[in-house]
Amino acid sequence: MASARRARWLHPGAWWLWALGLAAAASRTTNPLLLLLIIGAAAVVVQARRPDAPWGRSFGFFLRLGVIVIVVRVGVQILFGAAVGTTVLVELPGIGLPSWLAGVRLGGDITAESILLALYDGLRLATILVCVGAANSLASPTRLLKSVPAALYELGVSVVVALTFTPQLVADVDRLRTARRLRGRATSGPRAIAGAAVPVLEGALERSVALAAAMDSRGYGRRGSVPLRQRRTASALLLGGLVAACVGAYALVSADSPAVLGLPMLGLGVAVAVAGVALAGRTSIRTRYRPDPWAAPEWLVSGAGVVVAGAFAAAAWAGVAGMTASVDPPAWPTLPLLPLAALLVAVTPALTAPAVPRVLVERPQPTPLPAPQQVAA
Repeated sequence: MASARRARWLHPGAWWLWALGLAAAASRTTNPLLLLLIIGAAAVVVQARRPDAPWGRSFGFFLRLGVIVIVVRVGVQILFGAAVGTTVLVELPGIGLPSWLAGVRLGGDITAESILLALYDGLRLATILVCVGAANSLASPTRLLKSVPAALYELGVSVVVALTFTPQLVADVDRLRTARRLRGRATSGPRAIAGAAVPVLEGALERSVALAAAMDSRGYGRRGSVPLRQRRTASALLLGGLVAACVGAYALVSADSPAVLGLPMLGLGVAVAVAGVALAGRTSIRTRYRPDPWAAPEWLVSGAGVVVAGAFAAAAWAGVAGMTASVDPPAWPTLPLLPLAALLVAVTPALTAPAVPRVLVERPQPTPLPAPQQVAA
């Protein structure tokens, strides 16, 4: 009973901060061992804290999507990418292209270095997709919408509707495959896909109509009576803050930019944008029912993502050996210690996050049969 009392829903923002930290770490390396470890860390946490809900079953879909991304990336490199290296695996005829298409080819020799380059690049993109899928499987989109600032509520609704598309699609496909299996029909192949496309599309259209009616009945898009001057001030602060943040981010990655345009400009832009969001939030009429708390587990989970992203960024900035896999010449990748230690921190949400609450349904007790009665002859 004590564990049941401690069980609660973790704040969805904490899950997204953790997943985005893993995605940011994956974007800083091409080492396949580190990328596979990031996928493994995400899988361990999802397996430990995944809720029994429709969105909790979408992680496998993102894993399959990542495999498709890798295959497509390697195929594009084989057909159109410029050859890298001299280790020829297969000799194929090529088609000459004009000079203004430099860097693009049709056919030609397939080298081992080109395959490795495409494989590492596709694996990095697949890892980022898997991290997003982990957040999608752990965090409830509707609970995430409750935590969106009032000024970004309409944008948040659009994002949440887009995020719920994949879990609902997975649930519809599973339901249709089960129905076809019970009817003795094929569940794989072109005919099965064609037979499931129309019911899935029909269900999506019905949900969109129901969602539009629900949003209209709840007064979606309603605005408060705010003076025009205040609205213009909020818009100017938000726009100016975003521009300053973009300038600061560009100055950080550019070596020739002045120091004053780097981190100070980025911090100033973020502060001004936050002030604009807070001021613009007064124009939105919203009420919150039972807002999700932000306690120690949320700090531990989101802090794990920040630690992983910071460790990978520091290792890449310091030029730690092993962050970039060698392609030309090919070499077996190594595991640097700093990112490896950070990945141990990435698995800690499997322990620090509270257990997912379970709804216990009491089963009805069977009614005892009446005692047999003796009838006199």
